[in-house]
Amino acid sequence: MCGIAGITDKFTDFSDNLKVLSDMSKSLVRRGPDENGIFIDRDTALIHRRLVVIDRENGKQPMICGLRGERYVIVYNGELYNTDELRSELTAKGYAFKGHSDTEVVLKSYIEYGEDCPEKLNGIFAFAVYEVNSKRLFLCRDRIGVKPLFFSEFNGGLVFASEIKALLKSGKVKPEVDENGLCELFFLGPARTSGSGIFKNVKELKPGEYAVYEDGRLRRKTYFTLEAREFEDNEKTAIERTRYLLTDAVEKQLVSDVPLCFFLSGGLDSSIIVKTAANYYKKHNLGRVPTYSVEYRDNMKYFEKSLFQPTADVEFIKLMSEDTDSDHREIILDNSLLADALYDSVLARDLPGYVDVDSSLLLFCQEIKKDFTVALSGECADEIFGGYPWYHNREILFESCFPWSRSQDIRRSVLKDGVLRHGEEYVRQRYLDTVNSTDKLSSDSELTARMREMFSLNFYWFMQCLLERKDRCSMYSGLEVRVPFCDYRLVEYAYNMPWEIKALNGREKGIVRKAFEDVLPYEIAWRKKSPYPKTHNPQYMKICAKRVKKLLREKNALTELLSKDGIREIIEHPDEISSPWYGQLMKAPQILAYIIELDCWFKEYNVEIV
Repeated sequence: MCGIAGITDKFTDFSDNLKVLSDMSKSLVRRGPDENGIFIDRDTALIHRRLVVIDRENGKQPMICGLRGERYVIVYNGELYNTDELRSELTAKGYAFKGHSDTEVVLKSYIEYGEDCPEKLNGIFAFAVYEVNSKRLFLCRDRIGVKPLFFSEFNGGLVFASEIKALLKSGKVKPEVDENGLCELFFLGPARTSGSGIFKNVKELKPGEYAVYEDGRLRRKTYFTLEAREFEDNEKTAIERTRYLLTDAVEKQLVSDVPLCFFLSGGLDSSIIVKTAANYYKKHNLGRVPTYSVEYRDNMKYFEKSLFQPTADVEFIKLMSEDTDSDHREIILDNSLLADALYDSVLARDLPGYVDVDSSLLLFCQEIKKDFTVALSGECADEIFGGYPWYHNREILFESCFPWSRSQDIRRSVLKDGVLRHGEEYVRQRYLDTVNSTDKLSSDSELTARMREMFSLNFYWFMQCLLERKDRCSMYSGLEVRVPFCDYRLVEYAYNMPWEIKALNGREKGIVRKAFEDVLPYEIAWRKKSPYPKTHNPQYMKICAKRVKKLLREKNALTELLSKDGIREIIEHPDEISSPWYGQLMKAPQILAYIIELDCWFKEYNVEIV
């Protein structure tokens, strides 16, 4: 994994303006601490920061290839999981390869297939290819949106980067936010509209999208979307197919020139990955699989069962570690450090985010990085296989709103009267845009049609928020995290799977449970879903409340928007919040943490409201 950036500006000769390129590169050093490189062609420059995972010598970037009168230059961030197949295909067409890096395969795939190249790739990636002679720039993002690619157009050119901070260092993007951006932050955050970069004039390539910048014009095209098709498999075949696709996805993602490790929560998803890897390691005599789990200091003293978190993880982690004979390590996080890391998590995202769900992952990844560079994690199974409660509660399922943020009342309460008057309408339109663009079949029943809409909402919103969290918080420590459930073949298959098969035996992720029930311990295979662990320690609430009270005494752009009375109500009556701010985990402590992150963002990025 790496960080990439680039800029083309017809009014600038970058040979004489190296400082801006150096500043952009340095801003991405956490994504790529091992190597860096810059390619300059007068008014165009490509920048690369490298985290070495595969083929150190032959994978250096920017990578250049000359063929048939053209010079192609690539900067690439990601991992390709069908590298060997594509290399064989291209070799048969006459291409030669210097090494075994996936970068070289992606570059030569582009040379051979042009704009059809993305459809050939199975992986997580964002890359840019510059054709030197034709002055043509090609940008591309993976189908699922695991890897980021932001950009901004300006008079005379375009700038792009893996992270917004590099765009800001280019001098072509100002740290400004308009009313739309504020609506995103206060009424949708930590999620954001697909393609939005929150900052004014900052956009992001959407999942499954590429763009071509040529002759001063940008052309964007979607090459992958969720497509409704008839499901032709019966229940037995669906079980077999699900098991094959997931097993194959995990095994393909075990390729690395550096050691890998695995996140283990004791839940179904991470356990499938760990068990599949353990079987693979045993078959190939690779030793024990290293696993990691996260917990919070004194958390079990305060744990309370709930609909969303019915059981603690510790006993299930122990069971799974023993079953796979994993080399397991538990990382225990301190609540004060968890609050302190809120600030770093803003710097990692360049935006306010998923508060302690982010900061805990950031601290977790920092510890793992001391021993490993690559990890595998179980994200996204719930979104594509119906793991969340809102898939199963018919009242919520058919409610015309985002199911993880059904009421805007708590969000409205933290704002002064009259601020962002159209916030609710803004959210409503984003919701309608998503459901109205959902692909369906004329033969779909009411339930099937709604399940497709729910899949689409989760895929383009909730899942993207979690993927952004995983990418930024891991890469902030130079740790690459792979997500096998995001294999696009699995996503396509799940999108068209009938609900009665997907929710086999009336259970969330029933098809996945059934597919692996003879592989996993029974207690794991049929354990009720439990989300990413959060702190239950009241110390965390006290820390956040103290910090919010302090920032409310200041007078600045943020506090001019906030209702002090509304926020004090949250501090004084935390248990009276009837519905979370976002998802299952953002209640009173997390709402206060979000305000802390907003304050940090405004100050650290010198944000102006325009």
